[in-house]
Amino acid sequence: MYNLFRSFLLVTIGLLSISFLSQGALAQDSAPGTPLTSQELVRLVYQLPKHPEQRDEIVEEIRKRGIGFQLTDGMRSLVATKSGSDATLRRTLEEAERRRANPKVESLPSATEADELLALTRKITLGAAGAMPDFIVRQLIKRSVAYGSTANWLPQDTLTIGVSYRQPAGEEYKLLTVNGMPPSKDAKAGSEYGDYVGGASSTGEYVTGLANLFKDEARTTFKMVDTDVLRGQHTIVYEYEVQLPYSSLTLKADKSSVASVGSRGRVWIDREQNRVLRFEQIATEIPADFPIRAASSIVDYDWVKINERPYLLPSHADIFITSLYKDRQLVQSRNDIRFRGYQKFGAELKIIDDDEYAPDQPVQPPKKPDQP
Repeated sequence: MYNLFRSFLLVTIGLLSISFLSQGALAQDSAPGTPLTSQELVRLVYQLPKHPEQRDEIVEEIRKRGIGFQLTDGMRSLVATKSGSDATLRRTLEEAERRRANPKVESLPSATEADELLALTRKITLGAAGAMPDFIVRQLIKRSVAYGSTANWLPQDTLTIGVSYRQPAGEEYKLLTVNGMPPSKDAKAGSEYGDYVGGASSTGEYVTGLANLFKDEARTTFKMVDTDVLRGQHTIVYEYEVQLPYSSLTLKADKSSVASVGSRGRVWIDREQNRVLRFEQIATEIPADFPIRAASSIVDYDWVKINERPYLLPSHADIFITSLYKDRQLVQSRNDIRFRGYQKFGAELKIIDDDEYAPDQPVQPPKKPDQP
């Protein structure tokens, strides 16, 4: 088991996936300052089935150079096929297409505007973390595994987890079903549920992790790098880094194997509401001999109503881990998590048999004066 993002994500591992940048593989195609041609992109994505670890390099190349051609459905289909429908690569291409089609609207703001947005977001995020209501919610988790670095995901199981949140106690988790069946009677509510299911589990995605990123003691460095559109909202994308001495991120491979690590990633900040709509976190500075070789998460936040008031809370998360099993077999694991049915604390948490992965109706965000 492992504790990913100490107060943010607790992940009990038996397996999981992410690839880090390996520099230099794209040097032969790089032409700084000139957009990628369709031929260059095809050449790059054709390498992915044999070399999936080059995904991050290709993403970075697209972000730096953009694309000089219209992104057609045929190209989208080719990239999806060769990348295993990689979500990050898909989003990066769509960002590049928006910028190609409308460079004025999608251009980066001034450094002054970017700094002001970041400062407002820091203030509002820290304030919101202390103003969350007590609530309950269901987590619907589809777990998959893959072997080596193939990302050929094999379904493992589906979990339903009941979560209650109360300040200052934090989250409490209870395993409700495994593949639609109730768990054994010894499955009790507590700070985690991984002991009852084995494999990969996660806790703590709600409040503290994102707030920790903006606290002074983290000494987080931010850099504006991109723009994007999420659920119709225009965002600015910032890269960030938290170095190991100031990081609260801990990886736990079993009860006695724990490592403190740094982190890096990206945040997508709504330019109108000054709120983080997506949070990517990647473990860094992992000890070379540690069983977990890589760990990451991407959490999407959306507006939900609790007691008739809108709050920004997780709507979807992807957790990825790569680990070395029995010192010889590299294993990837993925948890695809949906958050459903936010209610005030004290309501009855029901198990619903309909399509639980269908999207909820979106809630309109409050106007700026209503923000905490």
